Amino acid sequence: MQPHIDSRRPLPSKPCGQVRPKKSNEGVTRLDINAQQARDRAEAIFKKNEERLREGQEAMADYEAARLAMREKTARLRALRLARDVAKKAAVPPKQKRSA
Repeated sequence: MQPHIDSRRPLPSKPCGQVRPKKSNEGVTRLDINAQQARDRAEAIFKKNEERLREGQEAMADYEAARLAMREKTARLRALRLARDVAKKAAVPPKQKRSA
């Protein structure tokens, strides 16, 4: 069987499936950062993460304080409402029947 030859396309210079050998450092990322720059970068990342953690803890404390204040307020208002309802029922005299 003869290979199909298309006159419009040139033949490839190397056969299909041939793998070119890689150079020793091809595909490897080089880091041109010296040790001090790397340490500074790591320290900045660490400080940023510490700041996020601290802010998260503060936000959670604020949330818990607001939740506790709401519960206390709700309990106080409920007690006032119940006392008002009891006083209202006690203040209304029962209706007397008319004799005919």
